[in-house]
Amino acid sequence: MTRKVDVLILGGGLAGLSTAYHLKRFSPKTSWLVAEKRMKPGGLAGSVEQDGFVFDHTGHLLHLHDPYGKKLILDLLGDNVHTLDRSSWIYSHGVYTRYPFQANTCGLPPKVVQDCVAGFMKTVHRPRPVPPGLSFKEWCLRTFGEGISKHFMVPYNEKLWNTPLDRMTTEWQGRFLPKPLPEEVLYGSLFDQRKFFGYNASFRYPIRGGIQVLPDALAARVGSVSYGCEIRHVDLAEKTAVISGLGEVRYERLVNTMPLKQFLGIASPLPAAVRAARDRMKFVSVYNLNIGIARANISDKHWIYFPENKFPFYRAGFTSNFSPKIAPKGATSMYIEVSRKPHEQVDFDRLERGILDGLRACGILKSGDKLLSRVWLPIPCAYVVYDFERTPAVRTAMTHLASRGVESIGRYGGWKYSFMEETILDGKRCAERLLGRAETQDSRGHDRELKPLK
Repeated sequence: MTRKVDVLILGGGLAGLSTAYHLKRFSPKTSWLVAEKRMKPGGLAGSVEQDGFVFDHTGHLLHLHDPYGKKLILDLLGDNVHTLDRSSWIYSHGVYTRYPFQANTCGLPPKVVQDCVAGFMKTVHRPRPVPPGLSFKEWCLRTFGEGISKHFMVPYNEKLWNTPLDRMTTEWQGRFLPKPLPEEVLYGSLFDQRKFFGYNASFRYPIRGGIQVLPDALAARVGSVSYGCEIRHVDLAEKTAVISGLGEVRYERLVNTMPLKQFLGIASPLPAAVRAARDRMKFVSVYNLNIGIARANISDKHWIYFPENKFPFYRAGFTSNFSPKIAPKGATSMYIEVSRKPHEQVDFDRLERGILDGLRACGILKSGDKLLSRVWLPIPCAYVVYDFERTPAVRTAMTHLASRGVESIGRYGGWKYSFMEETILDGKRCAERLLGRAETQDSRGHDRELKPLK
């Protein structure tokens, strides 16, 4: 028997749950169904428990900037959240320097400091125009200079994106890469500059339960999610989906939060132009190793960036510094991230040995440290690659999907680089569009509080 709903939502992560929550809130008479492949909500914004530790799928921190998003998320978490000032660092040339690199070169070898400061000052006193359409590499050179680009921006981002930076655009970085003032660069080359830069100078994190408590709380308000239901096929012409555990579901409108490239692989019929666009969409995979160490307080930092190729990982973080209640007493928990091209064969034992050797080489682990727990949490589609083909390909796909009554939203459904608050707001705006409501934002682009539909 075919089931019928007004809105079918593919995926029970934050974007899908937020869409359902706002549909329920704004229009109680609208019928919807959330189909989630896993047996719990949250998707990649989730956690696993093992050996007394709570491990997130990777570093998941709450950066709250929008009044509506902030109010909703803090209401969901209640008293189970606290605020921390960021302690993020970079390890290169055998020393730790504060993040962001471009404003904190004090402590690096004198020649490196000289390269960075001199190169940056050239961008100030002999600026080259930054026209639209530049590659990310050229943008770095014109914005930060040759030294900062050489010693951090280029090697770190090539390590993360696994893509030549002259093939990448600047569309993704937005607020993520601030340009400091010349006096800040000079001061940060001479002294330990404690000024915070960037959008994530402070963050929030649950006190208990890891980041899983956020989707759990949102799912509780949604009230009904179909778990263990994998999407097998979507017929865009007939507006039907075949879902394991549910059978055939007929919908009026469809909301996709699966990775866009993956969704286009199970949807039909697709015009040749959309199939070609799907093939042009690129991404990188992240292999995230979580470990529990039988030693407390092995670092006072939250996370560290590693631009040098001698370390297989690009970032390592200390989740027990986000909250001591997600690790046993006397222990430390960590996540370590390695970027790889999709479908690249990975020898997990060999990679783990390389990771542990690297952590010892930079002094994070001691030779006698005992591991109490370890778990790999791979993310097959972790970062969308913003090459010059990405935006035209996404535009082609989205235009066709819109003509078929499909919304594709969130970090992965929207095929973009974003964070958790933005993903929740994506779901709210999607619900508004589905219900024919005007999107309600103030003059700064922040979402305003809405009253439920009568």
